[in-house]
Amino acid sequence: MSAPVVDCQVAVDFAALPDEASLARWIGCVLDAHPEEARNEITVRFVDETESRELNRDYRGKDSSTNVLSFPFEAPPEVPIPLLGDLVISPHVVERESEDQQKALIDHFAHMVVHGTLHLLGYDHIEEDEAERMEQMERDLLATLGIADPYIDSSIEDERPHA
Repeated sequence: MSAPVVDCQVAVDFAALPDEASLARWIGCVLDAHPEEARNEITVRFVDETESRELNRDYRGKDSSTNVLSFPFEAPPEVPIPLLGDLVISPHVVERESEDQQKALIDHFAHMVVHGTLHLLGYDHIEEDEAERMEQMERDLLATLGIADPYIDSSIEDERPHA
């Protein structure tokens, strides 16, 4: 697969955002594991907690800010557009979680991007068996990036990303 095309949008003041090369590497890792997926363009938008809360409320019915939201793009079959979808990330939430879970901030950003990209590909964690499958995929992908198992602490398993 060709390298992913990442449209990075920054709508928040946050000094430690990952760069586009890191975003492309993390997204590329997921797409490489899914060679059947022809779409390779993703928008990653970094937002403040207010925008995250509004989107989470409007699209998921949850009135709180969240770490990552995924919005798959579905074009009509006759229109071959390479856009896979959008990821919306609230870096302040990601930062809080990384501190609470004693993880490196950059590793937690990588986890959120991998998690959100898997959602764009149709993975989910509503049912327990789906959650186990998705979490194992996350573990495997993050390991290829040199990032430790994000679910290693059993208390964290109940704090799945919210995409």
